[in-house]
Amino acid sequence: MRVIICGVGQVGKSLAEYLSGENNDVTVIDSSPGLISEIQDELDLKAIVGHASDPNTLKKAGASDADLIIAVTDCDEVNMVACQVGHSLFGIPKKIARIRNQCYLDPSWSNLFSRSHMPIDVIVSPEILVAQEIYQRLSVPGTTTVIKLGEGKAHLIGLVCLEDCPLLNTSLGQLDNLFPDISFRVVSIYRNNKTIIPDNNDMLQVGDEAYVILDSKHLRRVLGAFGHLEKEARKIIISGGGNIGMSLVQFLKKHVYGLDIRMIERRAERARYLSENLENVVILQGDTLDRYILEEASIQTSETFVALMNDDESNILGSLLAKQYGCGRVITLVNNTAYYPLVGPLGIDVMISPKSIIVANIMQHVRRGRIKGLYTLRDGSLEAMEAEISDSSAIANTLVEDLDLHREVVLGAIIRGSEVILPTPETELRPNDHVIFLSTREHASEVEKLFSVQVDFF
Repeated sequence: MRVIICGVGQVGKSLAEYLSGENNDVTVIDSSPGLISEIQDELDLKAIVGHASDPNTLKKAGASDADLIIAVTDCDEVNMVACQVGHSLFGIPKKIARIRNQCYLDPSWSNLFSRSHMPIDVIVSPEILVAQEIYQRLSVPGTTTVIKLGEGKAHLIGLVCLEDCPLLNTSLGQLDNLFPDISFRVVSIYRNNKTIIPDNNDMLQVGDEAYVILDSKHLRRVLGAFGHLEKEARKIIISGGGNIGMSLVQFLKKHVYGLDIRMIERRAERARYLSENLENVVILQGDTLDRYILEEASIQTSETFVALMNDDESNILGSLLAKQYGCGRVITLVNNTAYYPLVGPLGIDVMISPKSIIVANIMQHVRRGRIKGLYTLRDGSLEAMEAEISDSSAIANTLVEDLDLHREVVLGAIIRGSEVILPTPETELRPNDHVIFLSTREHASEVEKLFSVQVDFF
């Protein structure tokens, strides 16, 4: 497949890594010579310095033969025009654009992106995606990761094993006997900054982050089995009143009744705007790193603190202060990958990576056909893929033991109708089954080959 990626910031670069690593013909465009030089040194692809919406630049990038254009520059208007030019002048079949400005996404203007006006096939709104991700974490307290699978029939969750976790020092092979009426399976463990695909003899240790696939009907019981009996937060403080913070408040007010939400915003003008547009939300204007502002927000009696400021350092420090002053749980937005290994040891409960969320969402739209969902964990070191088995699939009517999977590839669950099956080697894969695979990044291509992903993009 021939792909043009416009913009090689964190998101564009990650997409280029994914797609070029799958033997696609990838060309990137960016106006920064420095970024273009950097990505050429690291990846085997074609890179062009230029403006993504310039027809001459797109022609040079091979737009006439491209199958897909992904526009993720820092400018919404450039992304939109790049897709429009790609469609009108070069007939590119599929167009994906990142759009941040919420006014473009107002339902009143939904016709703007129709095929007869500005034909963009997929619009990615980072603020809404990140707000949805945070809402998922808030809705299942005690988790570091929450992914709904099979239209909600199954979940993949991350859980940190604390000192009071009842499952410590118990071999994973014994869990089925200990909990015969609960359907769950530990499919990966993150320990000492390393990802482990466990076998039945492995045991959970204090500090491990366990990734668990389970039947959604047993969600609360699985949380209890791991010692996570936290109640859903009713009093929440949000630090940062940008588009993500505002979207999160709107999600919470729409889906959860009776929450006490308080928001801290440093900029006076933005704070006034929030107070005028968010009903029943206490808006405090000030610096989150100021102890008196946190005390005015009643940090000591709040169950959850969500840090959504514009820089990672303020988010991390604000979260640590919130913990110190008595808040039970902190959720922290972190963009810089260099900080990821520090987050757990510092005591931050949940880290949100906007780049990982956006990349995973875009890749879901790139992989069409039998691939129903792609999810990245630990900034891409782990991948979970949900796929449907067709009648003509090579693995249809095959036993799990005959798949001959690498040790670092796990078939975590099968969703058959309304039933969630935790497969054994003797389980047969049937047409129309939805299967959930989890693998390390290095072996993700093995899963893709099972479904001939390379020819199923369009």
